Amino acid sequence: MVEDSWTIPDVAVAVDLAVLTVRDEALQIMLVERGIEPYAGMLALPGGFLFDDAEDIDVAAARELSEETGLTPAVLHLEQLRTYGAPGRDPRRRVISICYLAFVPDLPDPVAGGDARRAAWTPVKKALEGSAEVAFDHVRIIQDAVERARSKIEYTTLAASFCPAEFTMTDLRRIYEIIWGQQLDPRNFHRKITSVTDFLVPTGERTTRYGGRPAALYRCGPATLLHPALLRAR
Repeated sequence: MVEDSWTIPDVAVAVDLAVLTVRDEALQIMLVERGIEPYAGMLALPGGFLFDDAEDIDVAAARELSEETGLTPAVLHLEQLRTYGAPGRDPRRRVISICYLAFVPDLPDPVAGGDARRAAWTPVKKALEGSAEVAFDHVRIIQDAVERARSKIEYTTLAASFCPAEFTMTDLRRIYEIIWGQQLDPRNFHRKITSVTDFLVPTGERTTRYGGRPAALYRCGPATLLHPALLRAR
């Protein structure tokens, strides 16, 4: 490329937020109903453009989260998922978006603000299978966010944080099944989980909350990584 003939492209920078949690026995993602064009009335990830040239992208992500959902960034750990910049992803102009991911338990109901008419938790299955109209290329982003979340519980102890303080092996297995979207063999799961040092600590107590034989109760141990990793079926 000849430098004298090259001009800086006119590109806008935005942030999007993929916030995932487990609610009502389902993996759910926070979506907002767009109040402005393009795609007014359709669902989308919360997000928006940088406020100005001086705004840091991490600050923009926290601001958009607060403005469009009412959630405070302090209760979430936001990590960058990836950058999306395909031409035509936004009909207004060329837009490059940095997407942030949060995957945490015990999140409250969002409260819409900014240019969002409504904010709500939406089952991932509904968003990905087409029963909900999702704007822009956000279906692809949701797919990537779900895959990252599923991968995270393969090698970390994050899944246990979605359980009560004291939980059964069935409770923990159910979290894995919800996030991975597949049924697991109870015996194999028990064997693999108990082979990981310091993942679970037996409380010495049992519960009959599910009926039948009393089930052992556990709490989270000090481990944060799984050795060996707990791999799902591909």
